[in-house]
Amino acid sequence: MSTSTLQRFLLEDLDIRGAIVQLDDVWQALLTGRSYAPAVRDLLGAMSAVACVIGGNLKQAGRLTIQLQGHGPVSLLVVDINESLNLRGYAKASEDAAGKAGISELVGDGQLLLTLDMPGLRHPYQSYVPIEGNSVAEIFEHYLTQSEQQPAALHTAASSRGAACLFLQKLPDADRKDPDGWDRVTRLASTVRAEELLGLSAEDILIRLFHQETVRLLDARELTHDWPQDWDKVRDVLRSLGRAELEAMLAEHGEILIHDDLSNHEYRFNADDVAALFAEPAPEPRTLH
Repeated sequence: MSTSTLQRFLLEDLDIRGAIVQLDDVWQALLTGRSYAPAVRDLLGAMSAVACVIGGNLKQAGRLTIQLQGHGPVSLLVVDINESLNLRGYAKASEDAAGKAGISELVGDGQLLLTLDMPGLRHPYQSYVPIEGNSVAEIFEHYLTQSEQQPAALHTAASSRGAACLFLQKLPDADRKDPDGWDRVTRLASTVRAEELLGLSAEDILIRLFHQETVRLLDARELTHDWPQDWDKVRDVLRSLGRAELEAMLAEHGEILIHDDLSNHEYRFNADDVAALFAEPAPEPRTLH
């Protein structure tokens, strides 16, 4: 049972919807074997939590990928989540990331691309997300407000032990139900502290923030990080390079090491492994009649 969840909720009397994402064991799995600088780690955590919010709100099943590229210390950051809320992600950063803060310092003149791949689409839907703001929350507040034509509010938190996001969105009838409701709720939400997002349960956070409102909780959904190794796929990739190319790599490095950054797996091949890739299959035994 995963300890990472997406808890959706509705402020019924105000026509405001929301969600709380809390990444615990999933976040620890994403960090396994990786030694990110704190600023890079927290950037990846915030992006992962926001990806879970967006992925959990998709109206149709599909795979969401968020890719951030730049010319700063963080040259690449990718987060990927599918319809079953199976998450993976990683960041590629230089040592210069130590001591940096905020997207502008970490990424520089970067670009943020959101890709949605759904069954039935001839080509994945892609949208560039304007980098307006100096945090993941600010950037996606602007993006979601513009793309969905409804105001959104986001608050994220990340540390070595977890990552989280509180999401709110104003629905079309909100002003009719309570003209001051959105302003009141967003002011209350702005008081949430990082340690609360990371340490309290989703229900306790909602009680702390909105105890005077009518909150309807929807069924919580588990978030996972379940991407097993795929040796057959890697072997096919190596075969496509050709035996001569692989033997040249062996001669230079002594082995072939492939790292699947997104799923966080290593694949090692020695000379015997490479030879086996191109070995003729044994003939099937003949039956004498």
